[in-house]
Amino acid sequence: METNKKVLLVDDHDLVRFGTSMLLESLEEVRCTITPCRSLEEARTACREQGAYDLVLLDLNLPDAKGLQGLRTLIDECPNVPFAMLTGTQDEFVVRQAQAMGAVGYLLKSWTPERLKQALKSLLVTRPGAPTTTISERFPKLAGSSHYDRVAELGSRHLQIMELILEGCSNQEIAQATDLSLGTVKNYVSAILLALDVESRSHLISLFH
Repeated sequence: METNKKVLLVDDHDLVRFGTSMLLESLEEVRCTITPCRSLEEARTACREQGAYDLVLLDLNLPDAKGLQGLRTLIDECPNVPFAMLTGTQDEFVVRQAQAMGAVGYLLKSWTPERLKQALKSLLVTRPGAPTTTISERFPKLAGSSHYDRVAELGSRHLQIMELILEGCSNQEIAQATDLSLGTVKNYVSAILLALDVESRSHLISLFH
């Protein structure tokens, strides 16, 4: 069934905004209302005036914000909103930083239109059977533990991947299930281990069993 999603698209290049908007509008499973912005300040104004968005697509380099400065600022303006970075350069350190801050995706402008479209679909369309329960219900073993708050701070994509890890899925299987690249999955796994302060996947799994 087609649903409506509000998307904030923040990029200072007209062609990128136009092309990404076209991809969003071509999604058959969801209808997008897109708010295009050229700068961090425009995005902040949009967040204040138009309320919560279902997804924020954010360029790493804006005229008034470089690197992850824009992400840090907009997280305060748009709490509990999924953020995905849209950039021309993949820096593993920046990817991990963005994910640790809660970004649910890292999209490259160099990807083919079809790959970008699939990534956008994955971010916007709720996967069949996706969990809608609370952290306590999803991970009852964590109740009262020191790891509960850390898990509660993870983004929705992190939680999805963590659940797949707990099911015993390999990185390759997770990549196939989430429509993410293998490299991106590895970055998410590293960010999850770092956030929970555990040394390995086996250590992570032991916390939940």
